[in-house]
Amino acid sequence: MPTAAKMVAALCLAALGYAASEMIKTLLPASTDFGIFSLVNAVLGFLCGWIIVGTRAGRGFSAAISNGFTGMVALVFWGLFIQAANEMTRLAMRHRYDGPVEALAAVFEIMVDFGKDMLNPGLLLLLLVGSIIVGLISELAGKHWR
Repeated sequence: MPTAAKMVAALCLAALGYAASEMIKTLLPASTDFGIFSLVNAVLGFLCGWIIVGTRAGRGFSAAISNGFTGMVALVFWGLFIQAANEMTRLAMRHRYDGPVEALAAVFEIMVDFGKDMLNPGLLLLLLVGSIIVGLISELAGKHWR
C-alpha cells in the first residue's frame, strides 16, 4: 500500500544515494568510467527507502533513526553488490576467470575492494548524517500524512 512515508523515504534515500555516488566519483581516479553509476545507486536508494525505511515509519523518533541507518546500510550493501557484479561481468567478458564459481567468488572480493574505496571520513559522515535525516523526515511524513 503506497503511503506518504514510503514515498518521502524513497525520494530522500534516492537523493542520499545520488549524493554519495557523486562524492565517490571525486575519490576515485579521473580516468574511471562511471557510466550510469549515480543513477543506479539513486534507484537502489529509492527501492531501499520504499521497502525498508518507509514501511517502518510511525514507530517513534528513536526507531526512525534506526530505520534510516538500516536503509542506508542496505543501500550501501546492494550498491556494492550491484557494482561488483557489473565489474565481474566486465572482467568475465575478457576471460579473466576460469569458471563460474571463480567469477561468483570474485564478486565478493570486488565488493571488499570497492568498500575500501568508500572508507573516507567525508563520505562516511554524509552517509551517517543523511541516514538520520532520512529516518526523521520519513517519520514526520508518516505522522503528518496518514
